[in-house]
Amino acid sequence: MASSGRYVTQVGVRGALLLLGFAGSLWSFFAFPSFWRAVPARSVIESIIAGQHFKPGVLTSVLVNIDREARQTLNHPALERAEALIQLRIAEKTIQSKSLEEPDRELTGAEQRMKLSLCLNPSDAYLWLMLYWGSNLRSGFEERSLPYLHQSYDLAAMEGWIALRRNKLALAILAQLNESLQEKVVSEFAALVNSGFTDIASANIATVGWAHRGRLLASLSQVDINSRETFARALANDGISVSVPGVEISGFSRR
Repeated sequence: MASSGRYVTQVGVRGALLLLGFAGSLWSFFAFPSFWRAVPARSVIESIIAGQHFKPGVLTSVLVNIDREARQTLNHPALERAEALIQLRIAEKTIQSKSLEEPDRELTGAEQRMKLSLCLNPSDAYLWLMLYWGSNLRSGFEERSLPYLHQSYDLAAMEGWIALRRNKLALAILAQLNESLQEKVVSEFAALVNSGFTDIASANIATVGWAHRGRLLASLSQVDINSRETFARALANDGISVSVPGVEISGFSRR
């Protein structure tokens, strides 16, 4: 009886192992093709985020291919994200071409795709920013879109590559933000200077941030002195005279 019991146990264990192996094979069969299909999508995402320009029709063709691949997967986050960003870029280009009929449809589609992508990955700070930007692209700033901007900062307050685009958008409406978010925006501006993105920071303060230049300049007091000098020089070269903490600009040459 004892040996019979051990035999039954061994058979049961082997059966369980076989089932686990079979389940693993099924997972590999479905997951790995999904992974490899997502690789080109990630490449497109990186190019869009980097601001790369595409020839007319290229993004539309890529979107069709990604959409075809997406139908073969179960809502792969990378594919959904790529679709959202591509459609948003297409909408942006359509608006720039001043087409009267297409922008609203493209923006609506992009917004729907971004929301779907965020359902799959709600921690995507860049996509929250793009949802904010896209919702205002059609008719200017709308207060109802502010939660999207808040969410982007809450998830990644000091993310450099996001800040390159976000800081300008946030400075444009700084007075309409609560104090907590204002502090994050101002700190982000200082971080841009400290990280060497002086051209972007100087353009931001000279345009959308000019009304808040006193507060923005004061935030630079703890920034590396070399970064402050480079920033002050960039402004001086553009004919903008401001007082950067700890920097004497009298010796700077101007273009």
